[in-house]
Amino acid sequence: MTKFISTPSRTKEILETYGLRAKKGFGQNFLVDPVIVERCAMESHCEGAVIEIGPGIGSLTEQLAIHAKHVTAYEVDPDLPPVLADTLSTYDNVEIILQDFLEIDLSQKVQELKDKYGSVTVCANLPYYVTTPILFKIFEQGADIPYITVMVQKEVGERFAAKPKDPQYGALSVEGQYLYEVKKLFNVPGRSFNPSPDVDSVIIQFRRKEDVDLSIDLNAYFELVRACFKQRRKTIYNNLREFLDDSEKTRDVLAKAGVPMERRAQELSAEDLKKIYEVLQ
Repeated sequence: MTKFISTPSRTKEILETYGLRAKKGFGQNFLVDPVIVERCAMESHCEGAVIEIGPGIGSLTEQLAIHAKHVTAYEVDPDLPPVLADTLSTYDNVEIILQDFLEIDLSQKVQELKDKYGSVTVCANLPYYVTTPILFKIFEQGADIPYITVMVQKEVGERFAAKPKDPQYGALSVEGQYLYEVKKLFNVPGRSFNPSPDVDSVIIQFRRKEDVDLSIDLNAYFELVRACFKQRRKTIYNNLREFLDDSEKTRDVLAKAGVPMERRAQELSAEDLKKIYEVLQ
């Protein structure tokens, strides 16, 4: 029986066969822990179609292909599609697309997959250097994606999952938690990768909230949230005043939103910040 791609020996064999090495420019680290890879796929709710970003040599893709009806994987490294065609040759439900995920029309792709396979989720080991842009693209264009399960740098994962008053709580926390229930599934040590990064990772899962208010302009709301967290040591009044460039208006907005001027943004919930946004509108 052929070994899973995610075993250290099979990964080494593939890299040697194709003369490959991880490219720092693409943030490549190949997963070499089959237990973690299988668990990630199994907990991703990928029963229908699943979208993967950065399949590498196919470690996670293989497990997704086993559990999902269809896998669409976006890869930016032009050297990898021929490798994936080989490593995943036994699976007829995988589509590899050589394209930057940040440039696709995600809403259109999700609708296409949903019509054909019933449901669409995202599961990926995200390159560290584009984690945030990728997630925010999904946040803004993936209203029909109920679950996002991603492996990210541990520090970033903790920021997304943090609660008000936690040291890691910030704009990322608020923006993710406005749309999703966020939870950490499990940690992934650096030794689970080839090459091993200097930091550990974590698998986090975003479950889309069903009662979220989508009538607001998300871009405008997120811009306000980032402004409120711009300088963490400053009060909400000082950060908002800088954003609005109007002291009197800032005092009036905070009063109407019921937010004390001396509070700091990391003490406020997503709902508190939404009240400020609503008053501004």
